[in-house]
Amino acid sequence: MLKNLLKLFFPETCCGCNSLLLFNEVLICLKCRHDLPFTYHHEIPHNDTIKKFYGLIPLEFGVSMLYFHHGGIAQELIHNLKYRNQQNIGSLLGELYAKDLQNFEPIRSVTEIIPVPLHPKKLKERGYNQVDSFCESIGNQLQIPVNKNVLLRTQYNKTQTKKNREARQQLTRAIFDVNFTSNDENKHFLLVDDVITTGSTLEICAKALLKIPNAKVSILTIAYTQS
Repeated sequence: MLKNLLKLFFPETCCGCNSLLLFNEVLICLKCRHDLPFTYHHEIPHNDTIKKFYGLIPLEFGVSMLYFHHGGIAQELIHNLKYRNQQNIGSLLGELYAKDLQNFEPIRSVTEIIPVPLHPKKLKERGYNQVDSFCESIGNQLQIPVNKNVLLRTQYNKTQTKKNREARQQLTRAIFDVNFTSNDENKHFLLVDDVITTGSTLEICAKALLKIPNAKVSILTIAYTQS
């Protein structure tokens, strides 16, 4: 009753298109859900995510949930998730994607989910890591633990969104490191980030995780930027 009254006086809007949500809609309107630009990477062995890292890092698999287009639904959702503290978006997207991944055979060997970390200063500024809710939702659905301690961001740097691949690589080199024990050896880590643009951040993170003896790495992101 109270919830309905709140919606009446403070109507909620869709996180994808800003239209008013109907009473049976949550976070995203039915039209935006229908229009989500799914990649179906989990059904394509040599998909765009895998190709991004050919010759750079040995991946067990790579998948992205959505295609990212400027002005598109994925951009709006990730912007709200990242900058407007709407962490429920990550939870909802994780729940949706986990349903697709339940029958994805390669993910069954994953030991732990690793969110790309923020520097403690950035985490304090923002108050949360934008990929945590997405990771936790997938982890809960697929019964895979999330480990936020093994991969560390050791240097603070400003946003790299507008930098090219070479500039981003120079900035990210040595920014990430691992803190591991013998218990972390021989594991298959699923590295998770919000968006792949050049792939340099994920490349450096994966190389850091591969310092762990006999480690295997796969990559999963919410979105993949199409050029």
